Amino acid sequence: MTIIASLLRSAELPDSPTARLDAELLLAAALGKPRSFLHTWPERIVSTEAAHAFDGYLKRRRTGEPVAYILGLQGFWNIDLEVAPHTLIPRPETEMLVETALELLPGAIPHTLLDLGTGTGAIALSLAKDRPQWSVTAVDRVEDAVELAERNRQRLHLDNAKVLHSHWFSAVEGQRFDLILSNPPYIASDDPHLAEGDVRFEPSSALVSGADGLDDLRLIVSQAPAHLEAGGWLLLEHGYDQGAAVRELLLEHGFEEIKTRRDLGDHERITFGRVPC
Repeated sequence: MTIIASLLRSAELPDSPTARLDAELLLAAALGKPRSFLHTWPERIVSTEAAHAFDGYLKRRRTGEPVAYILGLQGFWNIDLEVAPHTLIPRPETEMLVETALELLPGAIPHTLLDLGTGTGAIALSLAKDRPQWSVTAVDRVEDAVELAERNRQRLHLDNAKVLHSHWFSAVEGQRFDLILSNPPYIASDDPHLAEGDVRFEPSSALVSGADGLDDLRLIVSQAPAHLEAGGWLLLEHGYDQGAAVRELLLEHGFEEIKTRRDLGDHERITFGRVPC
């Protein structure tokens, strides 16, 4: 017989700041319980089946496979999302895009939004849930990602959102939005971080954007004005060292009120601007 506390103590995972959290998430999943259960009932006996499942999860995690892919689920903002290896794992810093969009647009007024490269649907669906009076369009060029985001949309019962197959703006020609936002690929093709950590398991097409990491950001900034209403906003996540370059891109294409916000690590993380009214 094995108890919860003993399993957690004996869990062997690579030394990292999240090792304990990883073990707790995996054990809770094996037990079919929330994490709080582990702390409330540390002396509970774990069934043989659950112990075997936990051991299997640990073996996968030791290879570097992200916990989100092992469990197929990731929390983001105010929702839980199905995730899969053909999409990026939603990260806490990306929640800044959601937070900023909610600040920029009056909540009581209907607005139209476009999420470019939606992946799991994290950004679009979070906004659709928080603002049911808004109309949110999410697009992605990867068909598997579109299907995944649509499953998340249906599971969350968000009728004010729709998911389209589109290479950036290709499926929304002639349409204009009050706000466009995106967490596009922004890593340089030779960045050594691509061979480290969880990123090794994520799709390179959702990470890499040319020699300097700015190819997709250039395209979005250049095409966004034709798809924004007068006074509309463009919000972009980017790399920690790309803030100045993105501000310059926005300025070159006529955006005003350009600002950059820093993440909790004090890195420049999102930059946004407004087309003239």
